[in-house]
Amino acid sequence: MFYHGIKWEYVMREYPLLSPRRIVSKHRKDQALDRKHLLQQFGLEPVHLLEADENYPPERCILECFEFGDTVFAFERLELPIWQLSNHEVGVEVLDLRSCTTIFSIRYETKVESFFPGIPYIRDFFPTFSGNDSCNCQKSTL
Repeated sequence: MFYHGIKWEYVMREYPLLSPRRIVSKHRKDQALDRKHLLQQFGLEPVHLLEADENYPPERCILECFEFGDTVFAFERLELPIWQLSNHEVGVEVLDLRSCTTIFSIRYETKVESFFPGIPYIRDFFPTFSGNDSCNCQKSTL
């Protein structure tokens, strides 16, 4: 599975396709430097996703994706081409949010169902790490 974290406000503005080319002028200085490096290395700036495997469980991916926004999209497959950006990070040129298989959010007022009818939406379980880096899903107490 692949996971992408994003702020819901960007989902509403960019829906249904995410592409860094659409928001180049809004990048901060550190993002602009990262973009320049990616352009030199790959010829484009890809959309970043985390890839789960036996050593990098889905719960960890979800937790780390929440660092980038209040909503996490899960995908079983991605459109080609796919670039390997690091051990657990891949990139694609364009990400079609309509192809997601599950959506996780920590925002209760988000109207996910109106944008993604029929897609499983999980908002009452949050991944947490115990001291040994193993991950558990716990029901929210909010």
